[in-house]
Amino acid sequence: MAETERHICGISGGKDSSALAVYLRGKVADMEYFFCDTGAELPETYEYLTRLEVLLGQPIVRLNAERGFDHWFEVFRGTLPSPQMRWCTRNMKIKPIEAWIGDEPAVSYVAIRADEANRKGYISTKPNIKSRFPFVEDGIDRDGVMRILEDAGIGLPSYYEWRTRSGCYFCFYQRKAEWVGLADRHPELFERAVAIEQKVLQDAGVGGDADFGDQAMRGRSYTWSGGESLPQLHARRDEILRKHRDALAHSRRSRQNVPLLESLADALDEDDDMTPCTVCAL
Repeated sequence: MAETERHICGISGGKDSSALAVYLRGKVADMEYFFCDTGAELPETYEYLTRLEVLLGQPIVRLNAERGFDHWFEVFRGTLPSPQMRWCTRNMKIKPIEAWIGDEPAVSYVAIRADEANRKGYISTKPNIKSRFPFVEDGIDRDGVMRILEDAGIGLPSYYEWRTRSGCYFCFYQRKAEWVGLADRHPELFERAVAIEQKVLQDAGVGGDADFGDQAMRGRSYTWSGGESLPQLHARRDEILRKHRDALAHSRRSRQNVPLLESLADALDEDDDMTPCTVCAL
């Protein structure tokens, strides 16, 4: 007898994967929804997941890495995760997913939209896991995603008021203005991120007030945000927010009548030059 395929849909806490979960509700029998919980998510993310479970009428399985951030931080000898060494994604998201699926045949539904079909989300290389892209198949773009969430009555997670993506509170893909937003809205989490960073700087023998200059990627080895420590970043709070407001205003002038979220996504300034990790941010 052939094995029965499992049908799984990962939810990051972001708009696209949440909309996909709603979109697939009732369309796929025995769908299993899951969330990789690093233990370092924003409070807004946990609150949104609870609301989403009520809407879906079933629990979202929480996949926890066998050990949390502190364990892997020690394994990697106090090295912060970075764009060049994304050990957090590998060990706290991808490995738990693949361990949960095991060797059973499974279809993984990925929340890549039709207007971004060239992007890559979590696509396993394991032969027992096949990927499907319902939004690409059905021509659903960003506006379609927003309609799905609005029609379902759930809307967006509240962190989108100041942040452009889901992910850990200390995610190194955050923009400078988003770090400021974290400090303003969740000062205790910002201080935790500062403490982790200060430990790295101390262990490396680099002073917390070191001037990393133009060697942004060297700074990235020791700091969450390229080229400066979090205290240095926060000391530039007013400057960063001014640049962010200017970039936001420019985005709105260039593209009139677009939602705030879309303007935020476009509002890059010279401090922001990276795209997010789509495993975490869909």
